Amino acid sequence: MTRTLMPLFDPDTGLLIVSAKGDSFIDCFEVSGSEPFLSQVSHCVTDAPTRGVAAVPKLVLDVSSCEVMRVLQLTDSSIVPVNYHVPRKSGQEFHADLYPDTVGQTAAMSAEEWWKGGDKQVERVSVDPAKRPKPKDTKPANQMPAKKEVPSRKSKEESPGPGCSTSSSPLSSLSSSAAPSRSPSSTSGLSSGCLPSPSQSAKAISSLLGPSSKFRHLQGGVLHRDTHFTNLRGLNLTTPGECDGFCANRHRVAVPLATAGGQIAVLELSQAGKLADTGLPTIQNSVNVADFTWDPFECHRLVVAGDDAKIRVWLVPNGGLTEVLTEPKAVLQGHTEKIYSIKFHPQASGLLASSSYDLTVRLWDLESGREVKVLRGHNDQIFGLAWSPDGKLLATVCKDGKVRIYDPRKSADPVQEGSGPEGQRGARLVWVCDGRYLMVSGFDCRSERTLYLYSTKSLSSGAIASAPTDVSPSTLIPFYDPDTSVVILTGKGDTRVYVFEIVPEAPYFLECASFNSSEPHKGLAFLPKTECDVRDVEVARGLRLSKTSIEPVAFKVPRIRKEFFQDDVYPETAVWWESSLTASAWLAGSDGKYRHISLKPKDMTPVSEAPKEVQVRKYLPSSHYLEEKTDEQKKDELLSAMIGKLGNMEENPLPQESFQGVDEDEWDD
Repeated sequence: MTRTLMPLFDPDTGLLIVSAKGDSFIDCFEVSGSEPFLSQVSHCVTDAPTRGVAAVPKLVLDVSSCEVMRVLQLTDSSIVPVNYHVPRKSGQEFHADLYPDTVGQTAAMSAEEWWKGGDKQVERVSVDPAKRPKPKDTKPANQMPAKKEVPSRKSKEESPGPGCSTSSSPLSSLSSSAAPSRSPSSTSGLSSGCLPSPSQSAKAISSLLGPSSKFRHLQGGVLHRDTHFTNLRGLNLTTPGECDGFCANRHRVAVPLATAGGQIAVLELSQAGKLADTGLPTIQNSVNVADFTWDPFECHRLVVAGDDAKIRVWLVPNGGLTEVLTEPKAVLQGHTEKIYSIKFHPQASGLLASSSYDLTVRLWDLESGREVKVLRGHNDQIFGLAWSPDGKLLATVCKDGKVRIYDPRKSADPVQEGSGPEGQRGARLVWVCDGRYLMVSGFDCRSERTLYLYSTKSLSSGAIASAPTDVSPSTLIPFYDPDTSVVILTGKGDTRVYVFEIVPEAPYFLECASFNSSEPHKGLAFLPKTECDVRDVEVARGLRLSKTSIEPVAFKVPRIRKEFFQDDVYPETAVWWESSLTASAWLAGSDGKYRHISLKPKDMTPVSEAPKEVQVRKYLPSSHYLEEKTDEQKKDELLSAMIGKLGNMEENPLPQESFQGVDEDEWDD
């Protein structure tokens, strides 16, 4: 991975700060005029990737705490100061050896004077507050007074800040004898007061880019090994980029295998454990698999798109596969070239959308087995498609750099069109915020993975917000939870799962804590909300596919009063696994609507109705300490304290009692 380093050099101390965009650490080196010339002083690990760094002026430093350098780290949602201190007794005197005169803030000459050959240098000034010249009042009379400067963060201890590892320079002095104070020996033990996250420091200016998310501390974790599928063999690791890698519903999971004939293994979630070494019964498609998905309203129906431009419909028997299936229930034909992806309608049963290399999107009625609509207007590969939550509209993102919205029942051409991601490596999209916005995960012109947000009312206006993530070749696949407005994203081959809360006003993207796995995963599929353990404040549960196993992953919100139902996290959820109308009814112009249910167990009380916690007094009232005591009480307390300090003299003899004397003859010469 190639990244350009951003160096910051302080000539007064010889300190060099180095970081790169996307790095989660900031290094500090000392530059000297003799070997080893460059020695590392500090390695500061940050909580968020760096987007930029800048050094503050030397005169702003807090010299009373021996702060020798301060760097501002720009992240996606905050500006975090990183302080570098020399561990010395602070606050008593000015350490002149740490602070030579520095360059002042008054220009030495004008541009015209320099052009004529002038070479005056900027006057150097003292950093000592007692010797620092007072700035002249040059502001206009009508200028507003300057805002109060944010005070610097003072080190409470002479030790490294959180998240930082430090080391002192091996050099004892510089080769130049004129400035021995600039040797690393004078900054030995330099510690960086690194502030890794806005939540850990009041000085992180996170309010600049909007509020923080209540899901910012969302915790992802792998569930107990008893729920894992292990010994998974022959997994197909080369599924197309438009395919999610595998798919799951509340009862079973479908996994593509690398064996010939486009075979798919179907595993029952109720039968987790170590898989047999012998071959599993599979579904044989006879061609390579391009994409596949479960019918959300019929948990036994699996639809598979193949390289031969055909869509095969399979029915898995109750209890799972016991033998190899070779004959599909139905075969849908209409596309003239390989199919990219397939998506079921969110409201109507048996209505399927498919995109293909023939640059069309086709709608299918599975009950009748016929093609019902053909959508046109794409000029290149269709990266992804997504239905709106109400099922009225269909959105696509294309390699030609366009995002389109279709109203399939009214027109075969897009009703809206706008500029999409600049990168052409792949993209996905999902409707968010009750269908008011489209979130697209794609690549920018520098091949950096980026999230874009579009208003569904004005696609032509372009993206209204974006959030860069990292540099990686795989496309981020999004899962959106409409109850919490949280989107969870990861790519095939990644080890990190990103989490964002999307809000309908600026800054739109609120980054939450990410989940990291020890090995790359091949896919991440999510289960219905009813599979979440609400007693443990679990808001999403997914299945993580690795090279040899399938592991359930739970995403939880840390809460203290878990004995109560967290109704602020669990609004009534849509029963999206039940259809609200048939495909023929939707095609005729009808619209469906989800039924909603509460996830609250009957034996739990909502936290909004819970009694308020009684604050327990941790300290005695002030009257106890301010109560006037008599002279006798004061004497008794003083005597007790002295006895307790000295202890029993007989049991604890003084140290000098054990010393041996000197013989008389030892005094003689």
